[in-house]
Amino acid sequence: MSRDTLSLDAASLALHTGHMDRDELADFLRRRRDALQPDDLGLHAGQRRRTRGLRREEVAALAHMSTDFYARLEQRRGSRPSEQTTAALARALRLTQDERDHLFALAGHTAPPRAFRTDHASPGLLRVLARLDAPAQIVSELGVTLSQNPLAEALLGVQTRHTGLRHSVIYRWFTDPAARRIHPEADHALHSRSHVGSLRAVHGRAADDPQARELVDHLVRESAEFAALWERHEVATRSRTMKRFIHPLVGPLTLDCQILTSENLTERLVVFTASPGSEDADRLALLAVVGSHTFPSRGALDAA
Repeated sequence: MSRDTLSLDAASLALHTGHMDRDELADFLRRRRDALQPDDLGLHAGQRRRTRGLRREEVAALAHMSTDFYARLEQRRGSRPSEQTTAALARALRLTQDERDHLFALAGHTAPPRAFRTDHASPGLLRVLARLDAPAQIVSELGVTLSQNPLAEALLGVQTRHTGLRHSVIYRWFTDPAARRIHPEADHALHSRSHVGSLRAVHGRAADDPQARELVDHLVRESAEFAALWERHEVATRSRTMKRFIHPLVGPLTLDCQILTSENLTERLVVFTASPGSEDADRLALLAVVGSHTFPSRGALDAA
């Protein structure tokens, strides 16, 4: 069984019966373990390493379980892993969404929804973020910045330091005037509508989402502007737009903002670029030199 030819019949049978398929589960775990290399996870391979992929104890440690429990699963004699344990195995083995769903089915569980909100950015998006030479950050659908590259910190300020409701740029935008200073005042109304429209889209997909509901409830009470816009029922999710910034060191910038969704639909990779040869490109290059070390007022620049 290869990565591209999963045994869907076995998966479907396990899913419908609620029982795990020991043979298929063991084979799948072993093959996915063999396919991973220590370098993929930042582990030291060592000169005497004989295992083709990861060792069983390494997978067990990554999944926070005993080596004996994991070994029994691969030996077709383990007890059925819980949903939490299955999810931990999926993370440890760096499974794709399809592979994760397949693993859950083999273990006799219903796979979690494809969209799942977390406080941590997915490894795949983090690898992309690390390779970008433009300001970029990973943001949740509720406006929580999960990770930023240094250029994004230099452009926007450090946005990952907030706690509570202030985690969300949407909350800060409507409750903290300082959060708006990075954009020209003439653009504030547009940003307000964009934030509300984006939150409307999230709320509309899952009205029982406790995090979205808490954010909306607080904003309706604390911001008359938000409450008025919320009543309009405007829904909008943008994948590309232009944004104007007022940076205290390099001056005004007009940047192309690309918003890319990931396999986990609650995460978005936001990338800011400038047209080559433009004045904005020159100012971005200057920003890369200046960096965030001399950022004069990070607390005042918290809006994306």
